[in-house]
Amino acid sequence: MKDLPQRPHLGHLKKQAKELLGACHQLDGAALERVRAALPAAAGCDDAAIAAMDLRLHDAQSCIAREYGFASWSQLKAYVDTQAASNADSGELLRQWQLWAFGGGYQAARPQLAARLLGEYPSLLAGSPALACAAGDLVAVRKAIADDAGWARTRSSTTAMSPLLCACFSGLIRLPEFAQGIRDGVVLLLAAGADVRDSTIDPTFPGDPLGALYGAAGRNHDAPLTRILLEAGADPNDNESLYHAAESADPACVRLLLEAGARVTGTNALARALDFERLQTVRLMLAHGGDANEHGSVGNLLTHAIRRRRSAEVVRALLDAGADPSSCDAHGTRAYRLARRMGLGEVAALLRERGARSGSDPREDFIAACARADRAAVHDLLAKHPSVLDSLSAEQLRTLPELAAEGCDDAVRLMVEVGWPIATRGGDIAGSALNQAVFRGDSALAGFLLAHGAHYDERHGYHDNVYGTLSFASRNGISADGDWLGCAMVLIDSGAPIPDPRYEFAEEVEAYFAELRTAA
Repeated sequence: MKDLPQRPHLGHLKKQAKELLGACHQLDGAALERVRAALPAAAGCDDAAIAAMDLRLHDAQSCIAREYGFASWSQLKAYVDTQAASNADSGELLRQWQLWAFGGGYQAARPQLAARLLGEYPSLLAGSPALACAAGDLVAVRKAIADDAGWARTRSSTTAMSPLLCACFSGLIRLPEFAQGIRDGVVLLLAAGADVRDSTIDPTFPGDPLGALYGAAGRNHDAPLTRILLEAGADPNDNESLYHAAESADPACVRLLLEAGARVTGTNALARALDFERLQTVRLMLAHGGDANEHGSVGNLLTHAIRRRRSAEVVRALLDAGADPSSCDAHGTRAYRLARRMGLGEVAALLRERGARSGSDPREDFIAACARADRAAVHDLLAKHPSVLDSLSAEQLRTLPELAAEGCDDAVRLMVEVGWPIATRGGDIAGSALNQAVFRGDSALAGFLLAHGAHYDERHGYHDNVYGTLSFASRNGISADGDWLGCAMVLIDSGAPIPDPRYEFAEEVEAYFAELRTAA
């Protein structure tokens, strides 16, 4: 990994990227080797394959960022911008460190950047022992406690959070080199009188108070810290911790909360677990009083699980806990029929075994064949019932965007090819299939839809077009592997205009559009 200059300049880094790109276009062997070593898409490719990749400036910028040890150009730019701002405003460096350490609003914590900044500025947190708790600086914690017996119960003027909250909300606990120090610091704070039920309000989204337990279990999903807080008397029924703990693939925090008396019913936590494939978590919640027939913000849990295309094992867990196999969703669609529409043949068979009514309906047979991407069955049904597509109800037509939202690309492609109305809206964001594909960062599906008549100005339920979708999804990392840049490129390739400046995008996407504006 290359070291950044002591005072890095973004303009110089951009120049490095342009020089690298130019050398690649000239088939310079050393430049192609750098791309092969740094760019994941080029790993293992020979020179000819890399030359055929049609590398652009954003690719070269990504290479430069990775050579300096950053995951993306956006991370490198954020880091360099912070250092540049700190030259003019000494407080900016500390403010940026806090944003990376704690996150805020839709912006997730970026602990790797916080750790890197702290490594380059070891005295950054000097004079702020509350923030030192967020980095697990036990020397600073012990000194602050020794200097002021009441310090552990005060709020920092820098963060408006107590030392305990600073520790529990710190994203640095996700990094092994900081985790134990942060946990040990919490033990010291509690012994010094810190209030284990202390809480704060997120100024970006004012609402219910967010406590230390939420920071540990709901945000950072750290089981050892969660245990420490619960043993010290933290309230597991804080309306936040269990719900957000359910998002983690590791059920350890959920188990600790339930064992400490967390209530499941009335929290929407079980519904949240069903947003993911979390079989162990679902079983834990059902075993600790979760109601399989609960109706919450998502409606019926069984139909919610089916819309999220959960496995037959998850559905079986709900049924074994008493879920009604004949239950309906908010639109009156029964679970069995919904399972077929979502391409879940095994789930549909399970529901039928448990007593759900099945029936013959050419329209539902057609939708089911589309959903399982059974091309032969679809064309056979169209031959037998030529008007079947035209006879579908508005509710049935919503299947296209709902399958697009769940990543059923083969089904969506088949449906579009046989004439399904491409701009039909549905799913959580009440958007078209194109909006759903872009929301997930699925550039391949987005490109297919655009090539088959989809349009960038298709609307979604938040009263904007596909650029609005790309803006929100790319900035907030809706999908861990979303290809936001690829989505931007296929939109432009389809003839969509360069978006106006009111939109904000992830850095790579913003750089791409800026490049287009410069060339225009």
